[in-house]
Amino acid sequence: MIRIATLLALALLTGCASASQDPAPAASPAADAPAQAAAGEARILTLGVGESAALADGSRLTYRQLVDDSRCAPDVQCVWAGDAEILLRWQPAKGGGASEASLHTSPLQGRQTEAVFGPHRVHLETLERGVAPKATLRISGH
Repeated sequence: MIRIATLLALALLTGCASASQDPAPAASPAADAPAQAAAGEARILTLGVGESAALADGSRLTYRQLVDDSRCAPDVQCVWAGDAEILLRWQPAKGGGASEASLHTSPLQGRQTEAVFGPHRVHLETLERGVAPKATLRISGH
């Protein structure tokens, strides 16, 4: 009986902690096209790890890395849905220092799901699963 309970607990923990081993994503053709939107409109942009995109003002937004992913695996029932964190870097067009921010999939416990870089508000809309998940970002003026 104890052996079955131990195996069941191990299977549940493994299911919540596992991540698929997807290969690194190929560069997105739209990643180098300037992310432009009319005044007051938001622009949706999808980037893979290591990819960057030129924004309307000539600045660049780069998805540096997946920092952590503790989200519950699909088709597994977990006590908590979990959270994933990515690191973004913004480089202004005309000099000045770059800035970085971490964005989370879960806003719980004060985690930020958006950041302001210069004139841009960047919100993490969705994050795929895997070791190098693509991030869908909504970019708007602030």
